[in-house]
Amino acid sequence: MELDSALEAPSREESSLSGELSPSALGQAFSKILHSLTRPEARRGNGKDVALKDLGDLIEATECDRLFEGSGARLRGMPETLGQVAKAVEKYAAPRKEEEGGGDGHSEVAEKAAKVGLLFLKLLGNVETAKNSLVGPAWQTGLHHLAGPVYIFAITHSLEQPWTTPRSREVAREVLTLLLQVTECSSVAGFLRGENEDEKGSLSVILGLLKPDLNKESWKNNPAIKHVFSWTLQQVTRPWLSQHLERVLPASLLISDDYQTENKILGVHCLHHIVLNVAVLLCLLDLFPILEKTLHWKGDGARPTTHCDEVLQLILTHMEPEHRLLLRRTYARNLPAFVKRLGILTVRHLKRLERVIIGYLEVYDGPEEEARLKILETLKLLMQHTWPRVSCRLVVLLKALLKLICDVARDPNLTPESVKSALLQEATDCLILLDHCSQGRVKGLLAKIPQSCEDRKVVNCIRKVQQVSEGAPYDGT
Repeated sequence: MELDSALEAPSREESSLSGELSPSALGQAFSKILHSLTRPEARRGNGKDVALKDLGDLIEATECDRLFEGSGARLRGMPETLGQVAKAVEKYAAPRKEEEGGGDGHSEVAEKAAKVGLLFLKLLGNVETAKNSLVGPAWQTGLHHLAGPVYIFAITHSLEQPWTTPRSREVAREVLTLLLQVTECSSVAGFLRGENEDEKGSLSVILGLLKPDLNKESWKNNPAIKHVFSWTLQQVTRPWLSQHLERVLPASLLISDDYQTENKILGVHCLHHIVLNVAVLLCLLDLFPILEKTLHWKGDGARPTTHCDEVLQLILTHMEPEHRLLLRRTYARNLPAFVKRLGILTVRHLKRLERVIIGYLEVYDGPEEEARLKILETLKLLMQHTWPRVSCRLVVLLKALLKLICDVARDPNLTPESVKSALLQEATDCLILLDHCSQGRVKGLLAKIPQSCEDRKVVNCIRKVQQVSEGAPYDGT
């Protein structure tokens, strides 16, 4: 298919300027090229090669601002179409299964990659030019759709692999350099995570594009995909990696579970990077459902203990005697997540949790009071999930909470008022939950305290519990 035939000679009305394509003809041209690049063809067919040449000619003949302008209704889909074309071109240059290739196949892939790389350089050059000529977000929208496929192409062919040659690697690295320049990123890490705190970065987009090729049935169809995933993963560290854990962990486990030693090693490297850059205990919580997928409770007898039970038991064993504040904070920070994960099954650990909670509430934790705040959060979750077992622990929990409220209200330390307020609020919330779990007994036990207590902060906490328990909103006085 030649370019002229693909465009079907536009009418006089469709041509805005002599020699230029009208918006509708331009969109049709890209759509036809996209169709040629994505349709199946015979092994020896050259339809996609012709389509690639037509695409290069079209990009060369079209002014850069017309590729990204989007004010007219006809062109609103142009950036998205360009993105789809870029995805198809990236797939065109991707290596095939090892058994389908061989030496000649790799040579062919490298030749295609060099051609595609030059085409992507043209497109990115047009984006750079459009940045200076277009007003508004038009070029940014176009770049948003182009950046992901261009990045995957660049990493696929810039790494030293059997399907690359010095020439294809050189072109791919030029593409990556220009991509970073156009996106105004100083590094690949900045491109993936975002250069600034308020920037989202492109990692989510990249992982979304890789996902269809990273499942059990498809991940070996393209031998480059595992390397692109692994290399990309290594560029993102803490704290940015945590928010993507659900998307990177399954692929890492899939690769590590393969029978080939090379893939096992690659997958283990991915898992090692995840463990180093994601809070380990929370990372384990995401691993447990995968490790425990064969454990199913059939309703007969007690539920089997799980890895989560075992890890929580180990954490509680270390928490009880621990006196170092840094470790106490670390343990307390992760405790709520375990209670959430186990839910009502936390009753298995209720006695030990009770001892840990009471012990940690008694100890001042420094100006930020991180440990005690997290322990109060844990206590709230515990009462919500195991409320039938709470009433028998009423007295011991009530004493611990009242002691905490009194200690905080009379705290002579340099604890910020905002932290004190947070502690008193969390402790009051726990008292309200405790009252609900004990059918209103807390309200009765606290009834005489306002009459004898002179501390305003303590009295305010007690009044809040009484008023909320009676169904009246707390007025804050």
